[in-house]
Amino acid sequence: MPYYMHQIAFTSESWAKMVKQPQSREQAMRPMFEKLGGRLITYWFCFGEYDAVLISELPDNATAAAAAMAAAQSGTLRTLKTTPLISVDESMEGMKKAGSAGFRPP
Repeated sequence: MPYYMHQIAFTSESWAKMVKQPQSREQAMRPMFEKLGGRLITYWFCFGEYDAVLISELPDNATAAAAAMAAAQSGTLRTLKTTPLISVDESMEGMKKAGSAGFRPP
């Protein structure tokens, strides 16, 4: 099953609610991933451009899009970015294929 990295930034209203009433967003989001046939592997809060980084395993890109749409429609996120992840083995396979692809530079 494919893996995905989700980077999210909360709205100031979301932060105000979480500061007033702390809650585990990891536990709140886990059932959504399971309902979509996948799983939430890890959830980290972070500093910088994004407030949290999640790693999930989902059946396919359409399901990853559904997860992103479900979270985005809530209005609690300022930004959401989903990145498909590939394993080292898959990247090695890609390198081998690229080497014989016949690309000709301009």
